[in-house]
Order: sequence, then C-alpha cells, then structure tokens
Amino acid sequence: MKTKSQAGFTLLEILLVVAMIAILAGIVILAINPNRQLAATRNSQRKMDVNTILNAIYQYNIDNGSFPSTIPTSSATSTICQTGQSCTGLVDLSVLTASSTYLVAMPYDPISYSVTSTGYTVIKTTSSRITVTAPGAEAISGVAQTISVTR
Repeated sequence: MKTKSQAGFTLLEILLVVAMIAILAGIVILAINPNRQLAATRNSQRKMDVNTILNAIYQYNIDNGSFPSTIPTSSATSTICQTGQSCTGLVDLSVLTASSTYLVAMPYDPISYSVTSTGYTVIKTTSSRITVTAPGAEAISGVAQTISVTR
C-alpha cells in the first residue's frame, strides 16, 4: 500500500515565520525612529528660517543704513509677529515683508507658532549685533537643541 505524502506547512512552521517577521519589523522600526527623524527635520527647517530672517534684516540694513527700529534690545518682548497680523506685544518686522522686498512672508516655527506669533525671537545687543533664535527647537535623542544665529 502506498502512502500519500502531504505537501504544505504545519501550523508551527507558519507561526515561527510570522514571529520572526514581527521581530525583524520591530528592530527596523526602532532603528529608523520616525519621531527622531521628524524632530530633526523640523529643527532643520528652524535653522533655515532663522538664517532667512537674519539675512533679510541685514539686507534691510544694507539698503537703509540701519536695522528695523522695532527690533528690541531686551528679550522681554522679542517674539516676532506673523505677517499681516496685529503685533501688539510682539516685534513687528513688517518692513521686511512690505512689497515682498526682503521676504514674501515671515517664516514661522513648524510647531510652536500661533495666529499672531512666528515662534521665533529677535534681539539687538548694545554692540548692534542681531540674534535670531528658535526657542521651540526639539530635543533629539534626549539632547536639547539650541538654534540661534548672531551676526
């Protein structure tokens, strides 16, 4: 009498393969760490925005012989106002966006902005150096990030 050989996989073999795939997927997801990658991307955007604002301020200075008069010398009220908003209690840099001469619109922080505030700060030191800062910079891998440019 001939016995018929059964082809296919046993339930145990299928479960082992599924478990191995799940373990490998978990390792890959941990290695990629999407939250860290997104935070790094937003911080890169902040660095570009801070440089853009600072470059526009210096271009204004070159063209007009002075910095915008609204830039404060104390950090108490140094948050920059959004383009086209009421700037009460905020730094109004609308001279940079007027007629799109230096900026089309004021850049704003990817997360920590509001309807009126960009989330960035600007201050002028007594030696006429300008500092633009992104106080909303996100920590990456538990390390605090500081995004600030001074010229």
